Amino acid sequence: MSEYSQETANPSAAGNGDSQVADEHRWVLLDDPIPGVRRITFNRANKRNSLIHPLRGAILSALQDGDDDDDIKVSIVRGDGPSFSAGYDLAGGNTDYELPFFTAQGEGQWPRHVTEGWMSIWDLAKPVIAQVHGYCLAGGSELATCCDLVYVAEDAQMGYPATRFGVPDMHFHAWFMGMRKAMEMMITGDSVSGLEAVEYGWANNAFPAEDLSAEVLKVAERITQTPTDVVQLNKRVVHRQMEVMGLRTGIRAGTELCALGVHSESMKRFIGNIKEKGLTAALSERDEPYDDYRTASDQPKVAE
Repeated sequence: MSEYSQETANPSAAGNGDSQVADEHRWVLLDDPIPGVRRITFNRANKRNSLIHPLRGAILSALQDGDDDDDIKVSIVRGDGPSFSAGYDLAGGNTDYELPFFTAQGEGQWPRHVTEGWMSIWDLAKPVIAQVHGYCLAGGSELATCCDLVYVAEDAQMGYPATRFGVPDMHFHAWFMGMRKAMEMMITGDSVSGLEAVEYGWANNAFPAEDLSAEVLKVAERITQTPTDVVQLNKRVVHRQMEVMGLRTGIRAGTELCALGVHSESMKRFIGNIKEKGLTAALSERDEPYDDYRTASDQPKVAE
Protein backbone atom coordinates (compact mmCIF):
# COMPACT_ATOMS: atom_id res chain seq x y z
CA MET A 1 0.00 0.00 0.00
CA SER A 2 1.24 3.51 -0.75
CA GLU A 3 1.66 6.26 1.84
CA TYR A 4 -1.80 7.59 0.95
CA SER A 5 -3.41 4.18 1.46
CA GLN A 6 -1.75 3.79 4.83
CA GLU A 7 -2.90 7.25 5.80
CA THR A 8 -6.51 6.82 4.76
CA ALA A 9 -7.45 3.15 5.01
CA ASN A 10 -8.53 3.21 8.67
CA PRO A 11 -7.30 6.38 10.39
CA SER A 12 -9.41 5.98 13.53
CA ALA A 13 -8.15 2.48 14.31
CA ALA A 14 -5.94 1.73 17.28
CA GLY A 15 -2.34 2.80 16.79
CA ASN A 16 -3.15 5.78 14.59
CA GLY A 17 -2.84 8.34 17.36
CA ASP A 18 -5.31 11.09 18.14
CA SER A 19 -8.54 10.42 16.23
CA GLN A 20 -9.22 14.12 15.58
CA VAL A 21 -5.84 14.53 13.92
CA ALA A 22 -6.32 11.28 12.00
CA ASP A 23 -9.74 12.36 10.73
CA GLU A 24 -8.21 15.49 9.23
CA HIS A 25 -6.32 13.20 6.88
CA ARG A 26 -9.15 10.86 6.08
CA TRP A 27 -9.31 11.92 2.44
CA VAL A 28 -11.25 8.88 1.22
CA LEU A 29 -13.59 6.42 2.90
CA LEU A 30 -13.40 2.81 1.76
CA ASP A 31 -16.07 0.13 1.97
CA ASP A 32 -17.00 -3.11 0.18
CA PRO A 33 -20.81 -2.88 -0.04
CA ILE A 34 -21.19 -6.23 -1.80
CA PRO A 35 -18.71 -9.03 -2.55
CA GLY A 36 -16.19 -8.06 -5.20
CA VAL A 37 -16.97 -4.33 -5.13
CA ARG A 38 -14.72 -1.65 -3.61
CA ARG A 39 -16.33 1.75 -3.07
CA ILE A 40 -14.18 4.87 -2.68
CA THR A 41 -15.93 7.94 -1.27
CA PHE A 42 -14.27 11.36 -1.45
CA ASN A 43 -14.34 12.81 2.04
CA ARG A 44 -14.24 16.61 1.61
CA ALA A 45 -17.97 17.27 1.59
CA ASN A 46 -17.53 20.65 3.28
CA LYS A 47 -15.43 21.72 0.25
CA ARG A 48 -17.62 19.97 -2.34
CA ASN A 49 -14.82 17.41 -2.64
CA SER A 50 -12.45 19.86 -4.28
CA LEU A 51 -9.46 17.90 -5.51
CA ILE A 52 -6.48 18.94 -3.44
CA HIS A 53 -3.21 17.03 -3.92
CA PRO A 54 -3.64 14.48 -1.08
CA LEU A 55 -7.20 13.69 -2.12
CA ARG A 56 -6.12 13.05 -5.71
CA GLY A 57 -3.31 10.85 -4.45
CA ALA A 58 -5.61 8.96 -2.13
CA ILE A 59 -8.14 8.28 -4.92
CA LEU A 60 -5.53 6.91 -7.29
CA SER A 61 -3.84 4.91 -4.55
CA ALA A 62 -7.11 3.33 -3.44
CA LEU A 63 -7.91 2.38 -7.04
CA GLN A 64 -4.48 0.82 -7.46
CA ASP A 65 -4.90 -1.14 -4.23
CA GLY A 66 -8.24 -2.49 -5.47
CA ASP A 67 -6.64 -3.41 -8.77
CA ASP A 68 -4.05 -5.50 -6.89
CA ASP A 69 -6.63 -7.18 -4.61
CA ASP A 70 -7.80 -10.54 -5.96
CA ASP A 71 -11.08 -10.21 -4.04
CA ILE A 72 -12.02 -6.95 -5.79
CA LYS A 73 -13.59 -7.13 -9.28
CA VAL A 74 -14.72 -3.52 -9.81
CA SER A 75 -14.35 -0.16 -8.03
CA ILE A 76 -16.81 2.71 -7.61
CA VAL A 77 -15.77 6.32 -7.01
CA ARG A 78 -18.27 8.81 -5.59
CA GLY A 79 -18.40 11.98 -3.53
CA ASP A 80 -19.76 12.52 -0.04
CA GLY A 81 -22.13 15.42 0.56
CA PRO A 82 -23.87 17.56 -2.05
CA SER A 83 -21.52 16.98 -5.00
CA PHE A 84 -19.31 14.44 -6.75
CA SER A 85 -16.59 17.09 -7.02
CA ALA A 86 -16.56 20.80 -7.77
CA GLY A 87 -13.11 20.46 -9.34
CA TYR A 88 -9.61 21.52 -8.38
CA ASP A 89 -9.08 23.63 -5.28
CA LEU A 90 -8.58 27.32 -6.08
CA ALA A 91 -8.67 28.48 -2.45
CA GLY A 92 -5.16 27.59 -1.36
CA GLY A 93 -6.00 24.09 -0.15
CA ASN A 94 -2.77 22.69 -1.60
CA THR A 95 -0.55 24.77 0.65
CA ASP A 96 2.06 22.55 2.34
CA TYR A 97 1.19 19.58 0.10
CA GLU A 98 3.42 18.27 -2.67
CA LEU A 99 2.17 16.78 -5.92
CA PRO A 100 1.13 13.17 -5.21
CA PHE A 101 3.31 11.76 -8.02
CA PHE A 102 6.15 12.96 -10.20
CA THR A 103 5.56 15.00 -13.36
CA ALA A 104 8.40 16.67 -15.26
CA GLN A 105 8.71 20.37 -14.58
CA GLY A 106 8.36 23.17 -17.12
CA GLU A 107 5.51 24.85 -18.97
CA GLY A 108 2.28 22.89 -18.69
CA GLN A 109 3.37 20.80 -15.71
CA TRP A 110 -0.03 21.10 -14.03
CA PRO A 111 -2.23 19.97 -16.97
CA ARG A 112 0.27 17.24 -17.82
CA HIS A 113 0.26 16.13 -14.19
CA VAL A 114 -3.49 15.85 -13.74
CA THR A 115 -4.15 14.27 -17.13
CA GLU A 116 -1.44 11.67 -16.53
CA GLY A 117 -3.06 10.86 -13.20
CA TRP A 118 -6.63 10.47 -14.42
CA MET A 119 -5.63 8.65 -17.61
CA SER A 120 -3.84 6.08 -15.43
CA ILE A 121 -7.34 4.83 -14.54
CA TRP A 122 -7.60 3.61 -18.15
CA ASP A 123 -4.51 1.47 -17.57
CA LEU A 124 -5.89 -0.35 -14.54
CA ALA A 125 -6.91 -3.93 -15.22
CA LYS A 126 -10.29 -3.72 -13.49
CA PRO A 127 -13.24 -1.48 -14.34
CA VAL A 128 -13.89 1.74 -12.44
CA ILE A 129 -17.38 3.24 -12.19
CA ALA A 130 -18.01 6.94 -11.56
CA GLN A 131 -21.18 7.54 -9.52
CA VAL A 132 -21.93 11.21 -10.16
CA HIS A 133 -24.38 13.44 -8.33
CA GLY A 134 -24.62 17.16 -7.72
CA TYR A 135 -21.86 19.17 -9.34
CA CYS A 136 -19.21 17.42 -11.41
CA LEU A 137 -17.07 20.30 -12.58
CA ALA A 138 -13.66 20.92 -14.13
CA GLY A 139 -11.22 18.46 -12.52
CA GLY A 140 -14.14 16.43 -11.21
CA SER A 141 -15.40 15.96 -14.76
CA GLU A 142 -11.89 14.91 -15.84
CA LEU A 143 -11.82 12.24 -13.15
CA ALA A 144 -15.26 10.93 -14.02
CA THR A 145 -14.49 10.93 -17.75
CA CYS A 146 -11.48 8.67 -17.26
CA CYS A 147 -13.55 6.05 -15.44
CA ASP A 148 -14.78 3.14 -17.53
CA LEU A 149 -18.48 3.62 -16.80
CA VAL A 150 -20.33 6.75 -15.67
CA TYR A 151 -23.76 6.77 -14.01
CA VAL A 152 -25.30 10.07 -13.01
CA ALA A 153 -28.16 11.56 -11.05
CA GLU A 154 -30.73 13.00 -13.43
CA ASP A 155 -30.25 16.52 -12.06
CA ALA A 156 -26.45 16.34 -11.77
CA GLN A 157 -24.53 19.12 -13.51
CA MET A 158 -21.38 18.34 -15.51
CA GLY A 159 -19.45 21.30 -16.84
CA TYR A 160 -16.21 23.21 -17.10
CA PRO A 161 -16.91 26.77 -15.92
CA ALA A 162 -13.19 27.55 -15.97
CA THR A 163 -13.50 28.08 -19.74
CA ARG A 164 -14.88 31.50 -18.80
CA PHE A 165 -11.39 32.62 -17.78
CA GLY A 166 -9.00 29.98 -19.13
CA VAL A 167 -8.47 26.68 -20.96
CA PRO A 168 -9.32 23.21 -19.58
CA ASP A 169 -6.55 20.86 -18.46
CA MET A 170 -8.10 17.84 -20.18
CA HIS A 171 -9.78 18.20 -23.58
CA PHE A 172 -12.19 15.28 -23.49
CA HIS A 173 -15.33 17.07 -24.62
CA ALA A 174 -15.07 16.58 -28.38
CA TRP A 175 -14.36 12.88 -27.89
CA PHE A 176 -17.24 12.18 -25.50
CA MET A 177 -19.83 14.87 -26.29
CA GLY A 178 -19.49 15.30 -30.05
CA MET A 179 -18.00 18.31 -31.82
CA ARG A 180 -21.01 20.65 -31.74
CA LYS A 181 -21.90 20.18 -28.07
CA ALA A 182 -18.23 20.29 -27.13
CA MET A 183 -17.84 23.60 -28.93
CA GLU A 184 -20.90 25.04 -27.17
CA MET A 185 -19.57 24.01 -23.76
CA MET A 186 -16.09 25.34 -24.48
CA ILE A 187 -17.17 28.81 -25.58
CA THR A 188 -19.94 29.34 -23.01
CA GLY A 189 -18.82 27.36 -19.96
CA ASP A 190 -22.34 25.95 -19.74
CA SER A 191 -23.03 22.62 -18.05
CA VAL A 192 -25.23 19.69 -19.01
CA SER A 193 -27.66 17.87 -16.74
CA GLY A 194 -27.34 14.18 -15.98
CA LEU A 195 -30.05 13.40 -18.51
CA GLU A 196 -28.28 15.47 -21.15
CA ALA A 197 -24.96 13.82 -20.33
CA VAL A 198 -26.52 10.48 -21.22
CA GLU A 199 -28.09 11.91 -24.39
CA TYR A 200 -24.73 13.19 -25.65
CA GLY A 201 -22.85 10.01 -24.73
CA TRP A 202 -20.75 11.16 -21.79
CA ALA A 203 -22.62 8.99 -19.28
CA ASN A 204 -24.11 5.50 -19.51
CA ASN A 205 -27.39 6.13 -17.72
CA ALA A 206 -29.15 8.54 -15.39
CA PHE A 207 -31.32 7.81 -12.36
CA PRO A 208 -33.17 9.87 -9.73
CA ALA A 209 -30.62 10.99 -7.14
CA GLU A 210 -32.25 8.91 -4.43
CA ASP A 211 -31.88 5.73 -6.52
CA LEU A 212 -28.37 6.30 -7.84
CA SER A 213 -26.35 4.30 -5.29
CA ALA A 214 -28.59 1.24 -5.55
CA GLU A 215 -28.61 1.31 -9.35
CA VAL A 216 -24.83 1.62 -9.54
CA LEU A 217 -24.45 -1.38 -7.23
CA LYS A 218 -26.68 -3.40 -9.56
CA VAL A 219 -24.33 -2.68 -12.45
CA ALA A 220 -21.26 -3.42 -10.34
CA GLU A 221 -22.73 -6.73 -9.22
CA ARG A 222 -23.30 -7.76 -12.85
CA ILE A 223 -19.66 -7.02 -13.63
CA THR A 224 -18.52 -9.25 -10.76
CA GLN A 225 -20.17 -12.21 -12.50
CA THR A 226 -17.70 -12.04 -15.40
CA PRO A 227 -14.18 -13.47 -14.87
CA THR A 228 -11.65 -10.72 -14.21
CA ASP A 229 -9.13 -12.03 -16.73
CA VAL A 230 -11.71 -11.62 -19.50
CA VAL A 231 -13.01 -8.28 -18.18
CA GLN A 232 -9.55 -6.70 -18.23
CA LEU A 233 -9.00 -7.74 -21.84
CA ASN A 234 -12.39 -6.46 -22.95
CA LYS A 235 -11.80 -3.18 -21.11
CA ARG A 236 -8.70 -2.79 -23.27
CA VAL A 237 -10.67 -3.69 -26.40
CA VAL A 238 -12.56 -0.41 -26.09
CA HIS A 239 -9.66 1.72 -24.93
CA ARG A 240 -7.30 0.51 -27.64
CA GLN A 241 -9.73 1.53 -30.36
CA MET A 242 -10.12 5.00 -28.84
CA GLU A 243 -6.33 5.31 -28.63
CA VAL A 244 -5.86 4.22 -32.25
CA MET A 245 -8.21 7.07 -33.20
CA GLY A 246 -5.97 9.44 -31.25
CA LEU A 247 -7.75 10.12 -27.97
CA ARG A 248 -4.74 9.81 -25.67
CA THR A 249 -2.52 11.79 -28.05
CA GLY A 250 -5.16 14.50 -28.41
CA ILE A 251 -5.55 14.86 -24.67
CA ARG A 252 -1.78 15.13 -24.20
CA ALA A 253 -1.51 17.69 -26.99
CA GLY A 254 -4.30 19.71 -25.40
CA THR A 255 -2.24 20.31 -22.27
CA GLU A 256 -0.10 22.70 -24.33
CA LEU A 257 -3.14 24.87 -25.09
CA CYS A 258 -3.94 24.90 -21.38
CA ALA A 259 -0.40 26.08 -20.68
CA LEU A 260 -0.83 28.83 -23.25
CA GLY A 261 -4.11 29.91 -21.64
CA VAL A 262 -2.36 30.56 -18.34
CA HIS A 263 -0.68 33.57 -19.96
CA SER A 264 -3.88 35.13 -21.33
CA GLU A 265 -5.09 38.53 -20.16
CA SER A 266 -8.40 36.99 -19.05
CA MET A 267 -6.60 34.60 -16.73
CA LYS A 268 -4.55 37.44 -15.27
CA ARG A 269 -7.72 39.45 -14.61
CA PHE A 270 -9.42 36.50 -12.92
CA ILE A 271 -6.44 35.85 -10.66
CA GLY A 272 -6.40 39.57 -9.86
CA ASN A 273 -10.09 39.40 -8.91
CA ILE A 274 -9.41 36.51 -6.55
CA LYS A 275 -6.65 38.47 -4.81
CA GLU A 276 -8.74 41.64 -4.62
CA LYS A 277 -12.22 40.30 -3.82
CA GLY A 278 -11.69 36.74 -2.63
CA LEU A 279 -12.44 33.47 -4.41
CA THR A 280 -16.17 33.29 -3.67
CA ALA A 281 -16.81 36.80 -4.96
CA ALA A 282 -14.67 36.21 -8.05
CA LEU A 283 -16.53 33.00 -8.92
CA SER A 284 -19.92 34.58 -8.32
CA GLU A 285 -18.97 37.52 -10.53
CA ARG A 286 -17.88 35.05 -13.20
CA ASP A 287 -21.11 33.04 -13.17
CA GLU A 288 -23.75 35.67 -12.37
CA PRO A 289 -24.29 36.79 -16.01
CA TYR A 290 -25.09 33.15 -16.88
CA ASP A 291 -27.33 32.44 -13.84
CA ASP A 292 -25.69 29.06 -13.23
CA TYR A 293 -23.38 27.13 -10.90
CA ARG A 294 -23.11 28.94 -7.54
CA THR A 295 -25.47 31.72 -8.70
CA ALA A 296 -28.22 29.37 -9.96
CA SER A 297 -31.61 29.49 -8.26
CA ASP A 298 -32.05 25.68 -8.62
CA GLN A 299 -29.36 23.43 -7.18
CA PRO A 300 -28.92 19.67 -7.72
CA LYS A 301 -30.22 17.26 -5.09
CA VAL A 302 -27.99 15.45 -2.62
CA ALA A 303 -27.83 11.75 -3.50
CA GLU A 304 -28.78 9.14 -0.94
